[in-house]
Amino acid sequence: MPLTVKDMLDAAHAAVPKISGAEAITLAAQPGTLVVDLRDSAELAATGKIPGAVNVSRGLIEFRADASHPMHNPAFSEAKTVIVHCASGGRAALAGKTLQDMGYSDVRNLGRLQDWTEAGGEVEKG
Repeated sequence: MPLTVKDMLDAAHAAVPKISGAEAITLAAQPGTLVVDLRDSAELAATGKIPGAVNVSRGLIEFRADASHPMHNPAFSEAKTVIVHCASGGRAALAGKTLQDMGYSDVRNLGRLQDWTEAGGEVEKG
């Protein structure tokens, strides 16, 4: 039987720990942490981004995270704690599971940018 989006999200939520905005703020301040914003550029322009976050649209996460690929972003390292987020949490969950499948062992799902801002996290213009 083919997988549905619900099936994939359920598996991702089960595998990738969900963290609160407050936890994300604390983790993001620690050396060796990478915050990945999975939203598209139009979303960033409209709502801003977490300072220091790397923007990688969901469709490119595998290419940017794979150190052997020419499109690799050197900010990605399997040794880092990776916090993923998007607008509603779905893309973050799926990307987090993908990163785990690629060998990233410490991946956390913040979920929504709004979770960050509601916890008092700063946002800079996108």
